[in-house]
Amino acid sequence: MSNEMLVIAGTAATLGLVHTVLGPDHYLPFIVISRARRWSLSKTLFVSFFCGLGHVLSSVVLGFIGIALGIAVFSLESLESFRGSAAAWLLISFGFAYFIWGLHRAIRKKPHEHLHLHGDGQEHKHLHTHEVAHSHIHDHKKSANITPWILFTIFVFGPCEPLIPLVMYPAAKHNISGVILVTAAFGLMTILTMLIIITVSSWGISFLRLGRLERYVHALAGAMIFISGLSVQFLGL
Repeated sequence: MSNEMLVIAGTAATLGLVHTVLGPDHYLPFIVISRARRWSLSKTLFVSFFCGLGHVLSSVVLGFIGIALGIAVFSLESLESFRGSAAAWLLISFGFAYFIWGLHRAIRKKPHEHLHLHGDGQEHKHLHTHEVAHSHIHDHKKSANITPWILFTIFVFGPCEPLIPLVMYPAAKHNISGVILVTAAFGLMTILTMLIIITVSSWGISFLRLGRLERYVHALAGAMIFISGLSVQFLGL
């Protein structure tokens, strides 16, 4: 392996690190969804890993298609920019929808009083929530959780803009080992950085107690994802 390719691989790893740290959409959705849905750390990292893998591989596949068809780098970067905008709007839409669903869920879970009047004239009040009161009917059924699949879809749409020109250089020289090395360096650093940030943040947020706001945890998660999508779309993060 030439020194030139080692330098490019090192550059790819560095860009993977910076690209991930500066993009809150790479880790924030997993942190807040994990907290809201009480996922274990192992499940959170499992979902995050495959979303990160889809994120990187989708750009790699696009790059290989471009190489095979002889598409210029700037054309691929324009396509990646379009994918980035689509992914940001998907994240915004998901965050907003999850916020509304979380708000509706929180309102249903708000404790309220019911007056019970007995035949002997006695009456009493008790607190309950609709969520708890009716949960026994459906205890034997578990609805499918599509949230990981939604996140995976968004991440597949999400581009890795810095990777395209780095991959095109060794590909133009028909250096397959160089393409693999650059892709692996960028991909591994991107996914590893995601997992480290998510692990540390999830550990820290596990000590956070929301008290009465706990029932709004899903709405808060949706709001954070919504803001994350807005920051990607309009601030270029």
